[in-house]
Amino acid sequence: MSDVLMKAAQLIMALSILVLIHEFGHFIVAKMMKVRVEKFYLFFNPGFSIFKFRKGDTEYGLGWLPLGGYVKVSGIIDESMDKEQMKQPPQPWELRSKPAWQRLIFMLGGIIMNVLLGIFIFWMLAFFNGEEYFPTSAVTYGIVVDSTGASLGLKNGDKIIAVDGVREENFNKIPGTIILNIAKSITVDRNGKEMILPVTGEQIKKVIDSKSAGSFISVRFPFIIDKVSPGTAASEMNLQHRDAVVAINGKPVVYYNDVKALLAANAGKEFSLTVLRDHRLSTFTGKLSSDGLLGVMPMQPKAFFTTRKTHYSLISALPAGVNRAYETLINYIKQFALIFSPEVQGYKHLGGFITIGNAFDPQWDWVTFWSFTGFLSIALAFMNLLPIPALDGGHVLFTLVEIVTRRKPSDKFLEYAQIAGMAILFALLLFANGNDLVHLFK
Repeated sequence: MSDVLMKAAQLIMALSILVLIHEFGHFIVAKMMKVRVEKFYLFFNPGFSIFKFRKGDTEYGLGWLPLGGYVKVSGIIDESMDKEQMKQPPQPWELRSKPAWQRLIFMLGGIIMNVLLGIFIFWMLAFFNGEEYFPTSAVTYGIVVDSTGASLGLKNGDKIIAVDGVREENFNKIPGTIILNIAKSITVDRNGKEMILPVTGEQIKKVIDSKSAGSFISVRFPFIIDKVSPGTAASEMNLQHRDAVVAINGKPVVYYNDVKALLAANAGKEFSLTVLRDHRLSTFTGKLSSDGLLGVMPMQPKAFFTTRKTHYSLISALPAGVNRAYETLINYIKQFALIFSPEVQGYKHLGGFITIGNAFDPQWDWVTFWSFTGFLSIALAFMNLLPIPALDGGHVLFTLVEIVTRRKPSDKFLEYAQIAGMAILFALLLFANGNDLVHLFK
């Protein structure tokens, strides 16, 4: 339950930041154009508000329905569906009285602010934390694959050379590259021999369907003990820091994934463990707990491989932040395109609030939180730019048509378009969150 509450808290905090920044983009543009802002709300408030106050012409408030937020300005058909105001003659403080190019800037205000927020977050992350990753060439023990990775033809110990003939310097990006690009081939070094493994769209679909998109390929590394927990099988066997496991019950085993599997197979049983300690082999016997855990913290991959880390000054971190925001946008567009792929059928995995919430770390970690919030900010900017009525992108489209044709759509057309757009968004919301519930009960 604590994990759920932690994820929920992070989700609400991230959405609050994103919504406030997005709506502030519309708010500040409206103020600059001397358009009257009637309401500025975080979250929606059908029926009542948690709290509200008025300053000048604007009512500021907090709604009870955490599905977004809104800025209501005078002279526009929006989610408030205020048709009575539109029947009156245009007033100088209304948005509809402004030139089309000014109205276009207003529509883009929230999107621009979300892009700038994403860049700012990635800029600060680069400045305070730098960038660190495993170079593909440094993964000397090869990879570990689960059953999904094996279905692609990959094997434990393979060293990935290229995806679709293109070498990837950053090993961490390889799984995403395979999925988002719907890769056609993976080139590997298998026991010193270079091989090209063909990949089909159906295989990519299986990876996505398996829910192991982020873990079907991982780094293989030896099982060497870092810390021993008291009161466990490991402590009773007098295992020590830097003991390297080489055999279980006389069966040779070296790598973390293999050791973990053999331990699980011997859960609750007597077993023997052979380790390499100070260049000498030593064998210990003991009994595993029912969960098959030895009671140690093994050394992590960073102990075996040289990661590549770049440190940035405040100035040099800016282009790094821009580049990460750009890569995030491109990858999100590719991810969005999978929804419409007949091979991959990504629409089956379209998720709502549960999916987004589960993407947060169950333990509070500021780097992880801000990284995902930066991603969501860029994703929100893209989604809002889609030409769907009721989204900013729909208003942008109609305004661009007006600029080109020099004919403004009628208020009645905009009213019907807004209703249709809201119906589309509501249907998508039900579909995405319905998918969440189906996957949850499965």
